[in-house]
Amino acid sequence: MRAKQAVVRDIQPDAKYNSVKVARFINRVMRDGKKSVAQKQVYSALEIISDKVGKPALDVLEDVIRAVTPQMEVRSRRVGGAAYQVPMPVKGRRGFSLSVRWLIEAANKRANKEYHSFGEKLAAEMLDALANQGGAIQKKEASHKMAEANKAFAHFRW
Repeated sequence: MRAKQAVVRDIQPDAKYNSVKVARFINRVMRDGKKSVAQKQVYSALEIISDKVGKPALDVLEDVIRAVTPQMEVRSRRVGGAAYQVPMPVKGRRGFSLSVRWLIEAANKRANKEYHSFGEKLAAEMLDALANQGGAIQKKEASHKMAEANKAFAHFRW
């Protein structure tokens, strides 16, 4: 068990959309401290999906994250020498983090042949998520299936 709760850091909103969620998304995309590269990729992805959907980019991002965020997940709990997978509801910050992580992983796994940049891959993954398809949605459904399969251990919740 942890001695202290981790400190939640304040993140400054991004420059273009003045949104903390977009800033967290950019930080998650960023590699090797190259924030300007990550910003270009995320902004291009948001522009592509807002053009295709015909709604403001922030609204589309909210819809995508809502579609990918899981309601339940399993967490390990040791009881009497055995480890059980206990289904638990996903709280707000963790849900956002999981959905962003899954979106970026799924976009990275896409084949490079049909896309010119990571921004296009990310936009394609977001569009798939809105259509209830794609790698991120598969992760969410797998999480829900695990929680459903281990419902018998729900009484071990802490």
